[in-house]
Amino acid sequence: MNRRTQLHAGLTTASAEETRAWAAELAASLPPDTVLALHGDMGVGKTTFVQGLARGLGVAGQVTSPTFAIYNIHRGAGRTLVHLDAYRLESARQIENLLLEEFLTSPWVLAVEWPEKISSWLPASTLHLTLSIMDGDRHRLQLA
Repeated sequence: MNRRTQLHAGLTTASAEETRAWAAELAASLPPDTVLALHGDMGVGKTTFVQGLARGLGVAGQVTSPTFAIYNIHRGAGRTLVHLDAYRLESARQIENLLLEEFLTSPWVLAVEWPEKISSWLPASTLHLTLSIMDGDRHRLQLA
C-alpha cells in the first residue's frame, strides 16, 4: 500500500516529527498546482503538517503559521509552497484582495488552514486532509 493510499484510509501518528515525515512524503507525490485544504481544530497540528510539506518540497528555513500575515510564500526545490491561514478572513471574497494568484506560478502547492472560511473559492480538485487528536501526542490524519 503506497503512502497516499494509507492517508486515504486514515492513519495515526505518534509524534509531531512523524506527522512531518508523512507530510514530506505526501508532498513528493502531489502533482503540480495542488490545493490542499487542512481541516481540524486549533492546535491539532495543521502548521506542523505544513512544515513537513515544506521539507518534502525542499524548502529551507523556518515555516510558521501565517495567522497575522494571512499567507507566507516559501520557495522550494522546483516548487513554491504557499501557506494560507484563512482563520481571520470573513469570506472567500477577501481572497481577491490578497493578490494570491500572483504568487501561484506553476509549479506550486497551496496549503490552506481553515478552508471552511473560503470553501466557495477552493477549486473542485482540492485535496482535503482532516487532522484530529486521538490521545496524548497521537494524531489522526485522513486524506479525502
